Amino acid sequence: MAEQNFVDYVKICCRSGAGGAGSVHFLRDKHTVRGGPDGGDGGRGGHIILRGNRNVWTLLSLKYRKHVIAGKGVDGSGNNSSGAYGEDIWLDVPLGTVAKDAETGEIEFEITQHGEERVLLSGGRGGWGNSHFKTPTNQAPRYAQPGEPGREEWKILELKTLADVGLVGFPNAGKSTLLSVVSAAKPEIAAYPFTTIVPNLGIVQYRDSRSFVMADIPGIIENAHLGKGLGHRFLRHIERNSALLFMIPCDTEDISKEYDILVNELEMYNPELLDKPRLLAITKCDLIDAEMQQLLLPELPDVPYLFISAVAQQGINELKDKLWEMVYRPEDDEEEM
Repeated sequence: MAEQNFVDYVKICCRSGAGGAGSVHFLRDKHTVRGGPDGGDGGRGGHIILRGNRNVWTLLSLKYRKHVIAGKGVDGSGNNSSGAYGEDIWLDVPLGTVAKDAETGEIEFEITQHGEERVLLSGGRGGWGNSHFKTPTNQAPRYAQPGEPGREEWKILELKTLADVGLVGFPNAGKSTLLSVVSAAKPEIAAYPFTTIVPNLGIVQYRDSRSFVMADIPGIIENAHLGKGLGHRFLRHIERNSALLFMIPCDTEDISKEYDILVNELEMYNPELLDKPRLLAITKCDLIDAEMQQLLLPELPDVPYLFISAVAQQGINELKDKLWEMVYRPEDDEEEM
């Protein structure tokens, strides 16, 4: 059920509100028989606005909402009274949501902060009333601007998981097991590939009441950067992680080769991913003894590594120490002081 509720991609039709028309009006009261123009401006049309919400973790609320329509601006009136703005529509989205133009695929912006608001589609501008058009040679203009029409565009919203540490590995590498051991997350765990088909987040408790967020990313396969095995959907969740923990089982036929395949998939998808700090965890080490671990050393790639077992909880504390060093930011302490 959780997998069905996790939605990281939606395509919606957005229609912003039309602006209200400016008013053609002249001042008339018991003291003024033929007053000057006092037509007010029309109100702008309603915007469609995305708002970041840390308590929302999926785009499920928009999956079945194919049309989002903002309100029309109110027309201006006499006495230089401007019309009310059209009703804005706020859409609460998870942090890490990327907005794209559906026609061009161009990225427009990304929501990364709680409470951050960005206009997805702006409403039409309200028209000027006739009071704006008064001149020395035209004291009584009998015209005003109409409001600008609203816009209708298709938008794509994609979710990229925000986490401090992303777990990278082939299917069945032990990522979900590790997450369940170091956090309170309860991902599905089974002895077959692709048990995890949506990202799972867990908060890892560290020393002195500190913590960091770990993301269990669905397993990557060779040629994932070409879209094989839903590769693009999986790989984009790695883009917003601060550090990467590569996980390869100790009984893998060629650990170095498997690591190279994983690195290549990341590089082919987005070369900037290789700029992130990396750590290699050799998993399921309860299956081998210390002597076997030593025999594996010549096969390991040139990258910092650890031998761990989530089931036997071997090397877990050392792993937390290494990961904390990778994601720790000194400015966090300054903010707390």
